[in-house]
Amino acid sequence: MRDAGFKVKRTVIPESAFWNDWTKYPFATTNWNARPLGIQTYALAYQSGSAWNETGFADAAFDAKVHKANAIADPDQRRAVMKELQVMLQESGIIVQPYWRKLFCHMKPALMGYQMHQAYEQDFTKAWLAA
Repeated sequence: MRDAGFKVKRTVIPESAFWNDWTKYPFATTNWNARPLGIQTYALAYQSGSAWNETGFADAAFDAKVHKANAIADPDQRRAVMKELQVMLQESGIIVQPYWRKLFCHMKPALMGYQMHQAYEQDFTKAWLAA
């Protein structure tokens, strides 16, 4: 934000204190890790009245499209509705377009068959150590 010319006072708050007032800060950033389906984040973070709607965004047309997208099983068909939802969020001005941060998974070369899970779950059922 400073690179864009905004004067910013940054305060890093411990997680234990942040969650007490997380909906009351005038500006905060939230890390939304990947979900298996993009519509999951929209239903959790931007749908009217949802538990994690920290922006307070409420738009009946948006909610209707979220409901419509949730009812479409085929990802190719859902993609068109998702595009409409993305445009609605961008044009509403309630979000800063997300950025992608680098994620790391540390392991030894001898660990075979293991991959980093998008939600950081550790599942070693298909992993083994090479001799």
